[in-house]
Amino acid sequence: MINRERMTDLFIQLARIDSHSKEEQGVADVLAGAARAIGAEVRTDDAGASVGGNAGNVIVRLPGNAAGAAPLLLSSHMDTVPLGRSVKPLRDDGRIKSDGTTMLGADDKSGLAVIVEVLRALVEHELRHGDVEVTFTICEEIGLLGAKHLDFSALASRRAIVLDSGTPSTLYTQGPSADRFEFVVHGLEAHAGMAPEQGISAVRAAAEAISAMPLGRIDAVTTSNVVIADCSSATNVVPNRCVVKGEARSLDDSKLDARMAQIRRCFQDAAAGKSVTLDGRVTRAWIEERCEREYHSISVSDDDPLVRMVIEAGRLVGHEIRTAAIGGGSDANVLNRKGITAVNLGTGMRDIHTVNEWLSLDDFYACAEIVLQCVRLAAA
Repeated sequence: MINRERMTDLFIQLARIDSHSKEEQGVADVLAGAARAIGAEVRTDDAGASVGGNAGNVIVRLPGNAAGAAPLLLSSHMDTVPLGRSVKPLRDDGRIKSDGTTMLGADDKSGLAVIVEVLRALVEHELRHGDVEVTFTICEEIGLLGAKHLDFSALASRRAIVLDSGTPSTLYTQGPSADRFEFVVHGLEAHAGMAPEQGISAVRAAAEAISAMPLGRIDAVTTSNVVIADCSSATNVVPNRCVVKGEARSLDDSKLDARMAQIRRCFQDAAAGKSVTLDGRVTRAWIEERCEREYHSISVSDDDPLVRMVIEAGRLVGHEIRTAAIGGGSDANVLNRKGITAVNLGTGMRDIHTVNEWLSLDDFYACAEIVLQCVRLAAA
């Protein structure tokens, strides 16, 4: 019942539309038009104004025809990462890819196309279903901002399927909490050639902190990453300021808290030993820090009715699905925090956020068949 060519054409159409974070209006217009064309209710919230973007979240409701069936929420995001202007999708040997100069945008325009096709199939084939609610969100790639500013009062669903990962053979039921951090290391400027001993190098202190930090794969469920985001570029001046940004993630909040405490100690310890005395006045290096939890972990039991429903939907279309944990965040993290049980199903996207990104058409079609079955099972 899924019209594969129509769904593929829609994905290609969406992929060609520039939609970096905060610039999703073109995609939003296409999706809203497609939903209205099949008689769905469409509204746009004011999330765009809240985050400084040109579009809000598009919220769709397809009224059900099965009395008493609980509503089901489907969700994908409209924005892409910055490698995605002027995308030229190419279809070749069971996949769609870009021309190699940009990423493709299957993350997450493949999810958008799946949802629209599922809605179309429900209407065209007059299938039995409960209310289907849809959120096409903005600014997922820069901190799940659309979901965080979503008008949840517009939603009745208590369970959701987010389409924002790789293969439909995997249902992600666990995901990490993530902390984002920024440390500004303050030192003292001096002439690097004539009086370096009169300065305090913020870069050196930052480097010592970074070298002492836990980085990369910390353990099976915890990771950390860091970049030097800003610093003086003048080589003849001892740098008095260096900005270090990064993140830490873990499926275990206690481990994440411990790693963040360790990271803070690394910066404080690095600054503690840096001082200089000039004319009897002591100047010491110091640290300014900003740390916040960007999103919270998810953990949905394999025994949860939603998980069992998705696995059964896969079985009905001949597709085996296993549950797993994912190392990245998605709108599912926000939905679970808001009391909506949400899981993340793959759409066929591969090598995302790179110019080598591609979409497996077999997986793309399988995802649509699974989601359509989920909607039907939800009304059983």
